Amino acid sequence: MSGIPERLQAVENAIVAACAEARRPPAAVRLLAVSKTFGADAVLAAVEAGQRAFGENYVQEGVDKIRAVADALPAVLPNMSPDARLAWHFIGPIQSNKTRPIAEHFDWVHTVEREKIAVRLSEQRPPALGPLNVCVQVNISGEASKSGAAPADVAALAEAVARLPNLRLRGLMAIPEPAADLAAQRAPFAAMRTLFEQLRANFGPDFDTLSMGMSADMRAAILEGATIVRVGSAIFGARDYNN
Repeated sequence: MSGIPERLQAVENAIVAACAEARRPPAAVRLLAVSKTFGADAVLAAVEAGQRAFGENYVQEGVDKIRAVADALPAVLPNMSPDARLAWHFIGPIQSNKTRPIAEHFDWVHTVEREKIAVRLSEQRPPALGPLNVCVQVNISGEASKSGAAPADVAALAEAVARLPNLRLRGLMAIPEPAADLAAQRAPFAAMRTLFEQLRANFGPDFDTLSMGMSADMRAAILEGATIVRVGSAIFGARDYNN
């Protein structure tokens, strides 16, 4: 699709610049291209441009897209190495009756906020796929309308996730309240980094992921230690939620 390779490159350049500002290596930050509401053709255009990790918010849309992309991929990239397979991340709210398709089709889940959901994901994960990578979602800004565990409850939830046999606890995720200036954007991300560092010693080397930052606040997130940034509109363009 027109413009996706150029916008993807611009986002990658912005990540490199923010990493340089933070005195972090560019490889420390991974880009998750958020493809919700866009079709398989948009994903395939990003794949052709080198992107390999994609985020979806809606279960059925995501599952349908994973299948469509898998069917089309051999024709788009016939020489793609198996080692370069795509990774699909679920980044939306999780209802109890939707855990099975998530467990069966996704590689990562960023939005675990309740032990019940984690238990269901573990029980429904096909053993052949290996453990499902999981981040605990934190309501770092304390917004009543936002999903996520309260910071005070995160340690107990993380411990519960870590005990489940078919999950691999990877870290924390947050969507802070929007802020206009860099300093205000950085404050909740700094709180996330502190919480992450407090927990990291308890969970071993796999606990390595701080998923935070989107198109509007990616720079602030990287300055405060994000390891995954979730970027959609800056890559794929404005979304049309009516289609």
